[in-house]
Amino acid sequence: MMRKGIAIGFLISCIAVFAGCSAARHAAGTQEGLQGDRLTVGTVQKEIKKGMSGAEVAAALGSPNIVSTDEQGREVWIYDKISTDRVQSESSGYGTLILFGYKGSAGSSSTSQQALTIIIKFDHDKKVRDFAYHASRF
Repeated sequence: MMRKGIAIGFLISCIAVFAGCSAARHAAGTQEGLQGDRLTVGTVQKEIKKGMSGAEVAAALGSPNIVSTDEQGREVWIYDKISTDRVQSESSGYGTLILFGYKGSAGSSSTSQQALTIIIKFDHDKKVRDFAYHASRF
């Protein structure tokens, strides 16, 4: 009976470990996908040219966040991306003196955000007629 309890405990522990590894792998895959999807001013300057088709723009930048039309019925695509970078450092120490112990810790963190807005205007033939972008970091 006791062996069965140990076996069940071991099985539950294995499941928990594998579930944790799976969650970590999923988080890493998601983060990798976000890195590949990151737009930059350099990408816009290098890839986007007047006269491009919407398909070429979508291949270069991905899908826009907003698609609308101007007063003349021409399409306007807006990409609005925000990224957050968080850095955290922590240190701790532990000391003991025969009967007494001391545990201390200290840390710091900083957060910065970056925003990039890209506006692409198309003509009646669905070709890029103009584009603009704005990047800020705070």
